[in-house]
Amino acid sequence: MTRFWGTYQLLLALPVSLVSLGGSTLVYKDTDKVLWELRNVSSSSGNMKQCLWFAMQEYNKDSRDKFFFQVVKVWQVQMQVTDRLEYFIDAEISRTNCRKLPNGNKNCVVKNTSRLEKRQMCTFWVGALPWHGYFTMMKKQCVDV
Repeated sequence: MTRFWGTYQLLLALPVSLVSLGGSTLVYKDTDKVLWELRNVSSSSGNMKQCLWFAMQEYNKDSRDKFFFQVVKVWQVQMQVTDRLEYFIDAEISRTNCRKLPNGNKNCVVKNTSRLEKRQMCTFWVGALPWHGYFTMMKKQCVDV
């Protein structure tokens, strides 16, 4: 319980250590310092879900595919604390039946048995300050499976 409480206090103190300038612009004192080493975290945590949602928004925005992709399975999630929360998410994604249109349908279904089927294994590295609504894609790497 003591170890958990210490981690909890660190996460609560982290926003205080950030210097805020004019609303949402943030300046960090030491961007290379790891405060909490890389550890496995639950794929059901709220912050991780926000990071994965953000990662998929970025993936679909940058993808040249005519269809949206969505997560099929989360394989592993790790997090470290630096000047932000950094999530390393390994996930399997797949093409859906939803075309990228301005009024795109949000009720997408994964294409499993057609010529449109396409799956990828992706690693997303997302930096987050969820209490400020700040997310950034630090790196993404996907390979076809």
